[in-house]
Amino acid sequence: MAKTLSATVTLKDGMAFDAIATSGHKVVLDSDESVGGTNEGFRPMEMLLVGLGGCTGMDVISILRKMHQEVTGYQVKVQGNRAEEHPKVYTEITVEHVVKGKRLSADSVRRAVELSATRYCPASAMLGKSAHILHKYRIVDVETDTEQVGSLG
Repeated sequence: MAKTLSATVTLKDGMAFDAIATSGHKVVLDSDESVGGTNEGFRPMEMLLVGLGGCTGMDVISILRKMHQEVTGYQVKVQGNRAEEHPKVYTEITVEHVVKGKRLSADSVRRAVELSATRYCPASAMLGKSAHILHKYRIVDVETDTEQVGSLG
């Protein structure tokens, strides 16, 4: 049976909310001043991008470690474009994996990104139902200071 997750979001004041999830961790959500907020926390739509970056990042680093790749640094950069009209959903999302390491295999990095994008990351699968998601990767060899880039599909 699938695990049920939950979140409780409680109004603080203005447009600011305290959010707490099943794990017990907390985050503050807010909006900017133009809609009554005080810029105290993440925007809810930003949290979707953060969730996607964390989800795919955890997949990719786990897979690369199992492949015995010597990763010395890793970032996931996520950028989303939203529709002009309400409900202003994401229509395009770009996920760029920047993997730094020694003697990294481009095939291994590509495969790790591909497995996350197509099989393991539920955030990617869910957001991909409404937005086109482009998965890119950049491999930086820290010994030679060279880069390789690629993308899926």
